[in-house]
This record gives sequence, structure tokens and C-alpha cells, in this order.
Amino acid sequence: MDKPAKPGQQVLAALRRMIADGTIKPGARIAEIPTAAALGVSRMPVRTALRALEHEGLVEKLGARGYTPRAVDAAAITGAIEVRGVLEGLAARRVAERGLTEAEAAQLEAILAEGDALFAKGHLAEGDLDGFYRYNLAFHDLLIAASGNPSIALALGRNNHLPFASAAALALDWDDLEGEYRHLRAAHQEHRAVFEALRTGDAERAERLMRGHAAVAVANRRAFRMLAG
Repeated sequence: MDKPAKPGQQVLAALRRMIADGTIKPGARIAEIPTAAALGVSRMPVRTALRALEHEGLVEKLGARGYTPRAVDAAAITGAIEVRGVLEGLAARRVAERGLTEAEAAQLEAILAEGDALFAKGHLAEGDLDGFYRYNLAFHDLLIAASGNPSIALALGRNNHLPFASAAALALDWDDLEGEYRHLRAAHQEHRAVFEALRTGDAERAERLMRGHAAVAVANRRAFRMLAG
């Protein structure tokens, strides 16, 4: 299967992956021009991606010399993802206990339909990562908003500044697109299961599923070889 082009989120995911698997090591200089050439893109998406990675705490700026990966503690990554699972699990429980409004249920159905369309063709195509990023973020954001607890959003905002903690922090293996397709499709199926628990008011199951949804990110050690030790 041909590799899709890497604009937008695809550049971000590629750089995140290269840092995660040690291709780009802490202390190495990441400059826009050679990085853009290596990825076959212009400088602009690389510049945007590096700024996003700095916001995530994954790289730090070297003045005018570019960026360098920060040393990342494996236990800190695992802990941050676990915290996300607890917070999103609490949000899911609150939504299920209160009950979805008709408007919320319709919004979630529309969001999940976008996911269905992404995976209907059976493989990743150009632009799919940007589509998955938007769909995935929309699902998670609506869940948090529907919880009615602004403290959950505040706590997640702080936690998301840690490397790989955010639900948006995708790190894909471009040499195994079939495997990545299965991984992302499984995440979509988990979203469907969470929605069913919310729709039926099963608070315990909704919380358990959302915690497990985050735990999959820790278990996916192919994407984070730094956790394998």
C-alpha cells in the first residue's frame, strides 16, 4: 500500500513517532529545512508541527537553531495517560448518570458516522489522519462538555501539556499502515461501545470503557518503544 502524503496532522504524527521510537534522540537538533526535505513537505507544516510538539512538552526550542526532543520519562507518560483515563471515565459516568439529551445523542451519532465513513473503505488513504484527528477530538470534547463538570476539562487541559497525554497525540508507524488502520478502527469501535453505554445509562460500563480506551494507548508499545523497558 502506498504511504499517504503527510500534510497537517500527518507531519505531526510522523515527528511524534520518530521521537517516540528513538529515531530522533534527545539532544539532537530538529531544523525545519532538513526535516521538511526528509518528509517530502514544505516548511510550513513542519513549523506548525514543531510548535504543537513544544506545546505538548515533547520538544524544546533552541533559539534560532530549531528544536530538540526533551528527555521523556516513561513512567510519566504512563501516569499521564492513566490520569486521562480516570478523568474521561468520570466524565462518561456523569453523562450516563444524567442521561444524554436528544441533542447530545444526535451530535454523537453524527460524529460517529464520520468515523464509520473513514473506515468503510478498509484502509488508510490520503487525508484520513486529518479526518480521524477531527473526528476523535470531536468525540472526546463532546463527552467532556456533556459531563457538566468544568473541573474535568480544566484538569485535562493541564494534563494534556505532558507528552503523549492528550487523546489527540497520535504517533503512527508509516511502515505498517495496515496495522495502524486496525488500531484506529479499534479505537472507533470503542467509541461506539461507549456511546451505547451512555445511551442506555449504564454508568459503570461507560466509565470502565473510557478508562480502558486510554489504557490501550499505554498497551500499544509499538508506538512507544521507550515504554518497553
